[in-house]
Amino acid sequence: MELMTILMRTGFTYFFLLVLLRLMGKRELGKLSVFDVVISIMLAEMAVLAIEDVDKEAMNFYVPMVLIAVLEIAMAYLSMKSKKFRDLIDGSADVIIENGQIREEALRRNRLNLDDLIVHLRQKNVNNIGDVEFAVLEPTGQMSVFPKKELHPVTRKDIGLPSPEPVAPVTFSGLPIPLILDGKVREEALRKIGQNKLWLKREIRRYGIRDIREVSFCSIDDRGIMYLDKKDSPRD
Repeated sequence: MELMTILMRTGFTYFFLLVLLRLMGKRELGKLSVFDVVISIMLAEMAVLAIEDVDKEAMNFYVPMVLIAVLEIAMAYLSMKSKKFRDLIDGSADVIIENGQIREEALRRNRLNLDDLIVHLRQKNVNNIGDVEFAVLEPTGQMSVFPKKELHPVTRKDIGLPSPEPVAPVTFSGLPIPLILDGKVREEALRKIGQNKLWLKREIRRYGIRDIREVSFCSIDDRGIMYLDKKDSPRD
């Protein structure tokens, strides 16, 4: 009888977790931040207890699992609405290599050593640190690597095609700077490039957008070229 109960609980727990993970979204599969790892461990532990501890009511385990899923969905929603909250929960990206120079302080802050850095670079098919212009440690623990310009693939300019026109004079060097996130202007980013909100509104009108809240993401690179992504239209 106990074996049959374990088998039934195992089957039910499998499909129960499958439904929960689908409700929580693909974020749990594609991005494992520290918070997501904690959630995954808690769900896995409760699932094991639900199967093994047949002396207790199954609902004692499934109800807390539902609560964890609800909390995770709520946290994901708040993260979408607030960048500060997103940075607090998931952390923020950290530049490890900037302009070809290793930032030792960033390594110490993330408790990485040079061997760890070399491993991350090899995983991105980079054998020589000298070939790297920028390396960014993402909140998930993965590293994004940007090679030096002379190692970039062939561009439109290289084959004689016109390139996008810059919209602002270059006042900085480095990675592209996000100007708008989730419909909200980043004032400190505008100050960094020597512009203001009025200038930004004028530029997005060139894309047929009259309200900043319509913009999902907008950034500008060190060539003065802007990238803009409009929010998807709500479905009927």
